Amino acid sequence: MDVQLRHLRAFVEVARQQSFTRAAEELTITQPALTRAIQQLETALRVRLFNRGPRHVELTNVGNSFLGNVERALNELDRAMNALSEQVSIRLGFSWLMPDPWAQRTIGEFERTSGSKVSLVRTDDPLQALQRHAIDVALVRGGVRPATPVKVVRLFDEPRVAIACAVTSEVSGRDEIDWRDVPRWPLVVNVVSGATGPWSWAPGQGPREVIETTNYDEWVELVAANRGIGVAPAIGVRRMSHPGVAFVRLVNAPPVPVELVYLPHMQELLLRRFIDVALAAVDR
Repeated sequence: MDVQLRHLRAFVEVARQQSFTRAAEELTITQPALTRAIQQLETALRVRLFNRGPRHVELTNVGNSFLGNVERALNELDRAMNALSEQVSIRLGFSWLMPDPWAQRTIGEFERTSGSKVSLVRTDDPLQALQRHAIDVALVRGGVRPATPVKVVRLFDEPRVAIACAVTSEVSGRDEIDWRDVPRWPLVVNVVSGATGPWSWAPGQGPREVIETTNYDEWVELVAANRGIGVAPAIGVRRMSHPGVAFVRLVNAPPVPVELVYLPHMQELLLRRFIDVALAAVDR
């Protein structure tokens, strides 16, 4: 029989606790399972490692000398495993404003429970970065329109709550705007990763004029320059700070789906763990 790590860790714990009962509790296994592991180890090594009494357990001379070598080997193995975990990460791509507090909950819980890191990658086009394998998973808003097949995990709906407009715009003086009236004004749209665009309305009901941009920064600056209005989620209102941009309450707007996207062949255990943690964070 081969000696396995579980045998060695069981041996070390019994030696430390000098008790099969306490060692089993520390290892969160049953006492019979622990006893079998020690018996299997002694059989494989053809030595007796412990003297067992009715009230205590103590190492034999052979067991005592074996303990030091095993502890050193396990410590070296743990250091190697920890170093490897620190090098392994999930690359999460996003284009603008990570949802909060979902992002903080997900990253914190994943790193705490997995021992691995989340690397945040800001990119104008997360789906393209995914296809180039520059990231492992993409956070997208507004529905996925990929050129190639992907796996999509829906997280939650993000409400559209405001119209972003220039402080000099006549729109900025309104108390609120209904979603049905938004197409009356030129609409600034991020066509690469934006959550709102002509596709957000039924055919023939969308904005009469569309000003296209390809990233979040361009979108903000064109709104500030009064080229048109934009549609913003709650997180945009809270975190966007631009002296040339004002917000007007938007009512009766449909929400925006927020999703995680990854390639179909990417089924690694670490990525699956990240997806599970991300979904659990939605319900907290």
